[in-house]
Amino acid sequence: MSSTTRPAQRRLGTTGPVTSTLGLGCMGMSDLYGPADEAESIATIHAALDAGITLLDTGDFYGMGHNELLIHEALRGRDRESVQISVKFGAQRGPDGQWLGYDASPAATKTALTYTLRRLRTDHVDVYRPARLDPKVPIEETVGAIADLVKGGYVRHIGLSEVGADTLRRAAAVHPISDLQIEYSLLSRSIEAAVLPAARELGIGVTAYGVLSRGLLSGHWNPDRDLAGTDFRSHSPRFQGENLAHNLALVEALRTIAAAKDASVAQVAIAWVASRGQDVVPLVGARRRERLTEALGSLDLTLTEADLAAIEAAVPAGSAAGDRYAAAQMAHLDSER
Repeated sequence: MSSTTRPAQRRLGTTGPVTSTLGLGCMGMSDLYGPADEAESIATIHAALDAGITLLDTGDFYGMGHNELLIHEALRGRDRESVQISVKFGAQRGPDGQWLGYDASPAATKTALTYTLRRLRTDHVDVYRPARLDPKVPIEETVGAIADLVKGGYVRHIGLSEVGADTLRRAAAVHPISDLQIEYSLLSRSIEAAVLPAARELGIGVTAYGVLSRGLLSGHWNPDRDLAGTDFRSHSPRFQGENLAHNLALVEALRTIAAAKDASVAQVAIAWVASRGQDVVPLVGARRRERLTEALGSLDLTLTEADLAAIEAAVPAGSAAGDRYAAAQMAHLDSER
């Protein structure tokens, strides 16, 4: 199945920007998924923009600034106002790439944004968000600092990432929150219990990352694939041993449904996330144009109630084996508490 229409639009919450139904997550073009081809990455961003995707998601710590520089290069000569750039900040890394913790203090927040604007060569960021909850800094202080940046015209909307329902409520009491960026896929549905209802109660949209569970739900994963030590998946519990075998069996059950729809497994998985509500915008992490084309095909896929029931039966909530992050990383996820 290939895309024949430009992406429709959705609004990020009641106060956020209008974006394309699909966003492009750019992290893998610089970091965490092994080597990437810079020329192909830029070509993929160009193809996404030409297809009508307007939301580009990045983080200032993706490749320690490389991803923002890459987006700047890709946007050279393009209409800046036609694109929404979403940036995460706060993660601290050493020159060897090691993770050193999080800093979302007001001073660090404003400093990080200053460097982001310089790397992107732009005068504003459309959505700015801490990558994780900083346990040393009340969320009210972080949001208050970003609110100052909104008043100054440097940031247009405030977002959050991987926080729980209580944190959402505390943040929204300080300033309107456009969206919560959080992992949401057929294999990661924990937000449905408390986080998603709270977001909807507050008028906060969801930008869903990991919609293909980092490749598990792509339909292309080879269990014998050799992963570099710098590839996040080489340490992810879901990609290890019996967990991987179990999860790939779920994918094969989903493949039968996809075949009946004349679609790929990836297209069904993306369409399922998009079907969760008009307030949910899936982020696809395509690093190459052929994967982007496949992802765009999900926009032509209509899932009926019967299809959704079949998908639910094939991949029930809670059926994934293994946590989505290693134990040390899970400790930083306020959304899991």
